[in-house]
Amino acid sequence: MSELFDLFKTFFRIGGLTFGGGYAMLPMLEKEVVEQRKWTTSEELLDYYAVGQATPGIIAVNTATFVGYKVRGIVGAFFATLGVVFPSLVIILIIASFLQNFAQYEVVKHAFSGVRVAVAVLVLNAIINLWKNSVVDKIGVVIFAVTFILGAFLNISPIYIVIGASVLGLILKFRRAK
Repeated sequence: MSELFDLFKTFFRIGGLTFGGGYAMLPMLEKEVVEQRKWTTSEELLDYYAVGQATPGIIAVNTATFVGYKVRGIVGAFFATLGVVFPSLVIILIIASFLQNFAQYEVVKHAFSGVRVAVAVLVLNAIINLWKNSVVDKIGVVIFAVTFILGAFLNISPIYIVIGASVLGLILKFRRAK
């Protein structure tokens, strides 16, 4: 039972202390789940993150579910998911009840501007970490460049990009094995 509470508590902290969505959570996930608790490896976390991004739903929730499942099966997945969602639910309810009264104030507008800048930095940090752990050879650079061009300039759906990159990765892995 203490491991389930630890899953809930860890993901509660991650869900409550990271702003900006799934990308911004990656550094904290890495620190908490890989380095401190050793529930998974960096490579496994990136795999969970990639699958969580490619499947319907919120990346952070999907990733928490995968990690919880690895640690304690279905019950672990439930507690990790509940932990990551619960702070957002509480915060959204509180903000929704008060925001209409304060949204027009300049200080609130400036505070949100500051939060957006901080989130951009967190996302950039997540991108750098993903780059370090994922783009490790020339083929990785090529896959990165192609997917970046397809997504950024040609407006190809991320679903097709992820499927295409997955298929290309599998083909290249099997070719290397031969």
